[in-house]
This record gives sequence, C-alpha cells and structure tokens, in this order.
Amino acid sequence: MNGPVGDEPVGELELVHTFTGPMPTGVSVSHQGRIFVNFPQWGDDPPAGVVELRDGREVPFPDQAWNSPSGIDDAGAFVSVQSIVVDPADRLWVVDTGSPKLQPTKPGGPKLVRIDLDSDTVAQVITFPQDVAPPTTYLNDVRFDLRRGEAGVAYLTDSTDSGPNGIIVVDLASGASWRRLHDHPSTKADPVTTFRPFVEGRPLMNRPPDGPPKPLAMGSDGIAISADGERLYYSPLLSRHLHSVSAEALADPSVTQEAVAATVVDEGDKGTGSDGLESDDKGRLYFTSYEHNAVLRRLPDGEYETFVHDPRLLWPDTMSVAVDGHLYVTANQLHRQPQYQRGRDLRRKPYALFRVRIDAGPVLLRP
Repeated sequence: MNGPVGDEPVGELELVHTFTGPMPTGVSVSHQGRIFVNFPQWGDDPPAGVVELRDGREVPFPDQAWNSPSGIDDAGAFVSVQSIVVDPADRLWVVDTGSPKLQPTKPGGPKLVRIDLDSDTVAQVITFPQDVAPPTTYLNDVRFDLRRGEAGVAYLTDSTDSGPNGIIVVDLASGASWRRLHDHPSTKADPVTTFRPFVEGRPLMNRPPDGPPKPLAMGSDGIAISADGERLYYSPLLSRHLHSVSAEALADPSVTQEAVAATVVDEGDKGTGSDGLESDDKGRLYFTSYEHNAVLRRLPDGEYETFVHDPRLLWPDTMSVAVDGHLYVTANQLHRQPQYQRGRDLRRKPYALFRVRIDAGPVLLRP
C-alpha cells in the first residue's frame, strides 16, 4: 500500500542567504549583482535597518550612523525601513516608514532616501508633508519611472491599517509629493465577509492573548509598474483583487483626483492574497502568494500560472527581478508573529532569501 501523497513543488528555488537574527522584509539587487536587504522595527530590534550581503555577512549600509536613529523623527537616519529598491539608474532607494511597531509618525520619519552605489553615500533625502503622509501613514513599497519630469517620479503605497490608504507620487527632481487615490475603495482591505485569508491551512487574523480575534486591515501594499510604464498595478494586502491605474494621470499633479480615479481598472481576482508584486521586461506580473507558499505569474494575455510553489516559502514577502536573470524573494514567516498567534512567537529561524531563474530582466524605465 502506498503512503500519503505530498504537496508537489513547482519550480526550483535556490537558497541565497539565511537570517538567524531579525526577520527581513525587502530585497533588491543592483545591476552589478550587489544584494541589499532590510529589516523593519517590528519588535526584533534589528541592529541595522538596511544591510548589504557581503561574503555571507550582513553589513550595515551605507554605514552604522545611518542605521542609528536618534528618534522617530530623525530625517538623517533610518527609523524603520519597510522596503528597498534599486532604480533603473542603479541607485538604491530606501523606504523609511518612520513607524516602529506601526506607531503614528512624526515629520522627518517617513522618507525616501537615495544612496548612490558608485560612492555608497546618501545623495538625496525626501521627506513628506503631513497632508501627503499623515500620522497614520505606513509607507510600504516603491516603483520608479525615470522618463517622467526632469529626474523621474516614484510611486509609493500607503498600506496603513489605521487610516486612509492610497498612493503617493514623488517628483524626484524637486522632492515635491502628492497623494492619489486617497481612501479609494481599490486601495482598501477587503472586509472579512469578502476575503478571509488562510495561511498554512489556518485563518489569519489579529489574535491577542486575551479577547476575540479581529480581522486584519492593511490596504494598498504590493506595487508594480508595467513594462511600458503606462500602468501601475497594486493590491491591498488583505484582498485577492488586482487593480491598475494610469501612471500618466498619477504623475500629473494638475489632474484631478476624480480624473485619476476614473482611470482605475479592476483587473480581477488573482487567486491569492499577496504581499509583494513585481514585473519584468516581458510584460509579466509576479505576485507572492502567502496563502499558497508560492509565487504566481500573470502573462501578457491575462493567463495565470504558478511560477514557483515550495513549502519553504512561508510568507513570501518581497520580490526583486534582477539583471542577472533571477527573481529574488524573501520568506519571513510574518504570519507566525505573536500578534497573530495569541502572543506566542511561532517563527522558526532561520528566515530565508531565495532566487529562481527567469528568462527576463527588470523593467528599466529610464531616459
């Protein structure tokens, strides 16, 4: 008699690095193959918010001073980093939420920081006024189009679970920023009556040590830009729906909020709750699937496929398509944190960074 049949993996994950300390979220790879990882201040007390992986070591980047904030309003240091992204010009941008443990922010904390990789020095710091990033804001992820304006634009998601969600647009030349799709339904978490997420076969909810569980409410989280730069794709963390919006409308501050909202397209059910989104230069979209320990891919014709599925992908968080022809992805067991497990920390170290070969490169929208 044959034994039980296991869950078959799809694709071949290559282990790049293991983390025995704090849990990572973001990863990005430079055009020269340098790998950067970040750690948010969620309670693990990471010694550095941003590191470079060098010969298997996690080295504070660009230096320890930038990883040693004096307070949550320190505009000259990383307060709590959620994501990092190498742009089409091979510069590293750091998304600092300014919100340790999801607490309300103060001016100077939430910021976008540019590090030039030819000198490994901070070259630009963009902070946000409170009408763009109110105290409830939780900056999450960022994408770039360097063809628009004098020096390009950046698009960031606000995934807060305690205020209005939306997309923030930044003019990289002036540092000016503006808020789009503010509290728009497409940026908000679905109610539990519509979407009830399951991870490792169990419902995912906020579960305090005492009292009843409560639904999660994180909104617009993952973000990706189309290969031609015309559409920006996004999805709330608590939703299986994908939406897109005109990048041109977002980037033009003279376009009204109503006119921007009119360009929103409901791209349909993507079959999973997702944390990270990514795109490649062949017009394909990638979605982490925290419900299925997988990365899904949408083809240009709208068809979906399972790109990789592996039991080691416990909460695949952030992805990065690199010029070396690989998709990098972190797996950090986010759902096993104490706030989701009645105060018990069920994470089992190490956390992991994987990569998998793809026949494509990153979207490089540059002049």
